[in-house]
Amino acid sequence: MAELSLRVVPLESMAFAPFGDVIEIAGRDSYWINDHTCRRFNDLARIDVAENEGRPLLSVFEASPRPLPFCIRSLERHPLSSQAFFPLEGRPFLVVVAERGAADTIGALHAFLSSGHQGVNYRRNTWHHALIAIGELSHFLVVDRGGPGEDCEERALEAVVWVTSIDSPR
Repeated sequence: MAELSLRVVPLESMAFAPFGDVIEIAGRDSYWINDHTCRRFNDLARIDVAENEGRPLLSVFEASPRPLPFCIRSLERHPLSSQAFFPLEGRPFLVVVAERGAADTIGALHAFLSSGHQGVNYRRNTWHHALIAIGELSHFLVVDRGGPGEDCEERALEAVVWVTSIDSPR
């Protein structure tokens, strides 16, 4: 079995675009509401949950931090919906996604580091690792799908993949 080390890069919209949306307000259009006391940053991600009578779920996840080095052993994907995560305490977190391979097999892995002021919305059928908090216990606002049908497929990786270090976020 091959052993690989995964390089972590800063989370940026263009690099993450094949996998989904980066949810952030930096550089986004906004407008004032509520007697000019609140700025609204609108339509930050394409939420996709309506397949097979699905409905949106809004949840808070409490994630324990993963120690380094961290071994990536498996990935998951959601065939019926997108799945969005946004950190509530401004703490960086790690995002691991995979390119699609031949006939929907898992291809090359990519690792991104959220600044802690960015979230992600995984596009439907995007292979990704489960939530990876780093440093300390972290809370995330999550938008995903409820309703009939199985919406989570998991697959073990054929290679041993390690995240050994993470550079400081920007």
